[in-house]
Amino acid sequence: MRNELKEIRRPSDEFALPRYDEVALVLQGGGALGSYQAGVVESLVEAHIEPNWIAGVSIGALNTAIIAGNAPENRVEALHGFWNAICRPRDWIANVGAWTLPYAGLNELVRKCASNWAAARALAEGQPGFFVPRFPLPLAGLDRLDPARVSYYDTTALKATLLKYADIDRINDGPIRVSVGAVNVRTGNLVYFDNTRIRLVPEHFMASGALPPGFPAIEIDGEYYWDGGLVSNTPLTEILAEAEHKISLIFQVDLWSSRGKTPADFLDISERTKDIQYSSRTRAITDLLADRQKHARLLKEVLKHVPESVAKTDPIFRIAEAAADGSSINVVHLIYKNKPYEGNSKDYEFSVDTMREHWQTGLEDCRNSLAHRDWFDIPSREHGFVTHDVHRVETRSAIHSELEAH
Repeated sequence: MRNELKEIRRPSDEFALPRYDEVALVLQGGGALGSYQAGVVESLVEAHIEPNWIAGVSIGALNTAIIAGNAPENRVEALHGFWNAICRPRDWIANVGAWTLPYAGLNELVRKCASNWAAARALAEGQPGFFVPRFPLPLAGLDRLDPARVSYYDTTALKATLLKYADIDRINDGPIRVSVGAVNVRTGNLVYFDNTRIRLVPEHFMASGALPPGFPAIEIDGEYYWDGGLVSNTPLTEILAEAEHKISLIFQVDLWSSRGKTPADFLDISERTKDIQYSSRTRAITDLLADRQKHARLLKEVLKHVPESVAKTDPIFRIAEAAADGSSINVVHLIYKNKPYEGNSKDYEFSVDTMREHWQTGLEDCRNSLAHRDWFDIPSREHGFVTHDVHRVETRSAIHSELEAH
């Protein structure tokens, strides 16, 4: 595809993880950017790395349904089927630009125009197998409107698409724990629908991606739910809430980067606002867990001074001893980096060309991450919580090279 693909480091077939108690996959919301997550999953399948818990929000929840709803050997094919089904190929206008403008040396302009055109089509026409414009729009004040119809688009087609590419019985009865986040419209509380507590149906995944006012609220058991990203776009905390005393490896796949350039115009401001609003708060979570681990170490030191007679008989000592045995968590962070041609419409730009580019980027990032074998060593409980990010390594390498050049 591109020249730099030849340099991608691919894990060998002998790649084997240490014995983690839990291998989790965390999938953030981000609309059309979600095909990046599919590329990451393809790389994990290549390396025979199988998560036993997947937590997703919004488009991450839809990807979760496809992943957990297929056996590993069928997973990539099902993801390809799903993404090809909901993305549009070029129309004649895009084809004219793609074949003529590059001859004038306007490659970057072509890509930007094609991206904007695809986003405009999504707004005007919807996406096949996903959402279509609602016509006529419901009018307030005429009667009591059905909350499931108050939206610009109708997502009825999404249920059939999910059923086509995901086996709902496998989601509920298979080996992977599944958690998808949605917001209760009435209470405003974020809830996680989890297959260890309830039997999941397509509506649970649709609710997680029901971003208002574009998409309608989804009714489940008499309550209405919206996109979980309204409260928290990254379900990392759901995984960490049960990670105490465990040795966990977490692949966190984010579609929005908290770091970016200062906006130069109103469209840049809109894009940057989305990046900040929907990016994960991994650093804050890291600091919180570091403090928790510090307190666990201090408690461990204090318990060494408890007389043996008390330690053997006092039940409170047993509780304190368990609290002092902190968790060991290794997070491999995979963050989508914006392309130069992308703007504030990147989350609803569903062209096939862009989808494939996002997919390839996720595949490359995960392959390059897996090439750092030492990242997958189990961290000691003294450290407790470590994170790795291939882009952070690449940035440091680039700075180092630049300093050497000068």
